[in-house]
Amino acid sequence: MSSASAAAPHVAFAALRHPGFRAYFLLSALAMMADNIEHVISYWVIFGKFNSPALGGFAVVSHWLPFLLFSVMSGALADKFDPRRMIQLGMVLFMGVSIGWGALFVTGTLQIWHACVLLIVHGMAGVLWGPPSQLLLHDIVGREHLQSAVRLNATARQLGMLMGPGVGGALLLWLGPNLGIFVNAALYLPFILWLAVAPYGPKFRTVGVTVATRAVRSLGDIWRALQEIAHHRVILAMTMLAGCASLFVGNAYQAQMPGFAHDLGQQHADFFYSMLLGADAAGALAAGFVLESRGLLQPRARTACLLAMIWCLALATFALTSSYPLALAVLSVAGFVELSFNSMAQTLVQLEAPAEMRGRAIGVYSMFAMGMRMFSGVTVGIAGARIGIHASLALSAGALFVVIGLLMRFGLRRSAQMRGG
Repeated sequence: MSSASAAAPHVAFAALRHPGFRAYFLLSALAMMADNIEHVISYWVIFGKFNSPALGGFAVVSHWLPFLLFSVMSGALADKFDPRRMIQLGMVLFMGVSIGWGALFVTGTLQIWHACVLLIVHGMAGVLWGPPSQLLLHDIVGREHLQSAVRLNATARQLGMLMGPGVGGALLLWLGPNLGIFVNAALYLPFILWLAVAPYGPKFRTVGVTVATRAVRSLGDIWRALQEIAHHRVILAMTMLAGCASLFVGNAYQAQMPGFAHDLGQQHADFFYSMLLGADAAGALAAGFVLESRGLLQPRARTACLLAMIWCLALATFALTSSYPLALAVLSVAGFVELSFNSMAQTLVQLEAPAEMRGRAIGVYSMFAMGMRMFSGVTVGIAGARIGIHASLALSAGALFVVIGLLMRFGLRRSAQMRGG
């Protein structure tokens, strides 16, 4: 079967041939856009009301910490229960947070503790959406078109992230924050309603597929899940790759973009600054469409590592250049290869994981890929306060380059030797 599939001609945007995935693609992009619209509106209001850098930092921590603490549990629950219902719960929480913001805006009663609670609930909604959504992709398109689905799903998220700030700004301008945040809450409804009737999940899986019966309830269960992953070398390598990329760099450089822009000669929040902010996402979008249309970069662990090393070089070049055009170009390259290696790593984790532990494997991967981003603020941000953001980003990218090289030298070579033996 594998040889037949390997000989089969490439089908451009293969996952989109599944009607269910077409709906999922559009609705997940809409939900991601709503997520980012909420950030635009809520961050604007709380900055104007409190002007608190500490609250801004808390927003970042509350967004990523739930992934670090609860991703494995979320993936294990998706193994045991219907992932559609978990995603629905996440969407309901997102909607509730937007409505909560709106109620506090309208009544003028917003306090810092209100903002902290809503930011925490928002982070929990994200972890309910993350691992179960990857498991649902497998249900929608199956194994054959999984890489296409993972890559297009990442593209949908980038599309939502690109559209969110623009639409959020328009809602702020036309409707104001009070009405705009309520309109945003309604954007989650289509996804919730579709998930209620979508013919996917445990009830619709092929007879004979094993479903996990053991839940993750404690740190000991999480440790056992990590031990299970350790027996699968490719899954372990891709999880380490994603975790190290998030730990050393993550997306922390985006938060430092005003400083980089200033040093590149952009003194004002104008069109050129916006281009710098959007170059990364634009490169990621290009990767999704180009790779899908051409069938390039089939999932291989070594290829994922090489792409991640190119990402390191691109970011180090961005950190060290004083040329605005070159900075724009290498940020686009960084976005292109980041989507490429991340989607490839996610695909390999799903393909290599046995059916009965697929959710837990995705959960462990998500814990490292998303949760470790919380610490990239230290490696890039806090270190940047001491040695400068250019040096901190360049050194972080260089350290990650070395770590990936060691992973290829020892982890992947040992995996290949075991298979050969």
